[in-house]
Amino acid sequence: MSLESQKLTVGEKIGYSLGDLAANLVFQTLLTFLAFFYTDVYGLKPEVATPIIFFVGLFAALVFNPIIGALADRTVTRWGKFRPWILWTAVPLGVMALLAFSTPDFSPQGKIIYAIVTYALLLLLYAANNLPYSALSGVITGDMGERNSMSSYRFVAVMVAQFVVQVLMYPFVDYMGGGDRVVGFSKVMTWLAGAGMVMMFITFFTTKERIVPTPEQKSTLSQDLKDIGKNKPWAIMLLLTILVFITLALKGGMYVYYFENYLDEAAIGSFLSKFGLSGIEKPASYGFSVFNGCGIIFMIVGIMFSKGLADKYGKRDTFGVALVLSTLFILVLNFIPPTSIGLVMMAQVLHGFFYGITIPILWAMIADVADYSEWKNNRRATAIIFSAMLVGLKLGLTFGSALVTGILGAYGYVAGAETQNPETIQGIKLSVSIYPGLFFLLGAGLLFFYEINKKMEVEIEKDLAERRK
Repeated sequence: MSLESQKLTVGEKIGYSLGDLAANLVFQTLLTFLAFFYTDVYGLKPEVATPIIFFVGLFAALVFNPIIGALADRTVTRWGKFRPWILWTAVPLGVMALLAFSTPDFSPQGKIIYAIVTYALLLLLYAANNLPYSALSGVITGDMGERNSMSSYRFVAVMVAQFVVQVLMYPFVDYMGGGDRVVGFSKVMTWLAGAGMVMMFITFFTTKERIVPTPEQKSTLSQDLKDIGKNKPWAIMLLLTILVFITLALKGGMYVYYFENYLDEAAIGSFLSKFGLSGIEKPASYGFSVFNGCGIIFMIVGIMFSKGLADKYGKRDTFGVALVLSTLFILVLNFIPPTSIGLVMMAQVLHGFFYGITIPILWAMIADVADYSEWKNNRRATAIIFSAMLVGLKLGLTFGSALVTGILGAYGYVAGAETQNPETIQGIKLSVSIYPGLFFLLGAGLLFFYEINKKMEVEIEKDLAERRK
């Protein structure tokens, strides 16, 4: 391994973080608006959108990610293993994000085919970009304190992307489209795609791979797969990642329906007027933006506490406690009446704070799993470890997004209807509270079986540092 300093400059941490800001302009749009775009803008029925989201996403998770992971681990260039992938995919990913949220004038059958093809290509390019990007965090530094710090920078950038998509995008779609959401989505995605390309180029030029495996550490794909098959922390993190992203996709995708159909529009308008936002034509869209904005601001506050808590108590214990506390404020949404907008906002603030603590820790724990594998097997396979975690992310996104349209269909949702039936509204309310809360609690329970505690973190870091000398 390289002997050079494992300390990172602030510039490199910021440069690295911009890559996740760019990728999350795509990911957060999928998380928040994919189901809504397909049902209420693109014009697919829920029973048509559900299999597209599910089967294309499942194929992408189980096929694209392992292939990209194996290829990335075996990439050898003068720029390293993982940085070149960020450069190669920057422009194609931006173009495909724009195409996937466009609405061509095709026949009903043609629109279905277009949705399948563009969604599949978008997920392929996202994997080819974000998997090597994530693996890069495991080779930029071997210093776990620096890794925790870099994760905090990275996920502040994620929160910025989340703010842009979840707070600004919905009103801007209406504004830039002049009320025509087909035009609005196309214009907004053009700007987001362009900004994302620039930020990915910055990431490529400002980062460096410091942990370079020695020739004797080279392994075959079968050896890598055998290693992770015996890696219990890897299996737990895979399941945890699936559960976390099912929750995020389910509640994140359902919030827009929650504001449009469950919460009282007059009460939203009255709440907004207290802050100078009176006379708004569409209170639900602005209320949705304020709700997401409150959560994101306090997620950023939570992220600021993350490194200190993780350094003191260890990643596992900090993550588990914060995840349980954040879940309590998801569950409470089930008991808040549609006119109590202030309570809805307060629940989101508290959920955002505690969930924010967990955000950098999840990916730092995955990097620790790569270290654990090297510690146990004396071979490093960073990308294949991260590819498995991104399989979990994609599976969670797939299951969660498919649950959104599946639940809407099961509860009788009718796109564009002035009012929904009581059963539909109940299904929407459960989908932002009880249903996602159960997945989070299952994830917290898994951590009782995750063995990399604070003591083992220190031992692994010390032993690997000695070996790399």
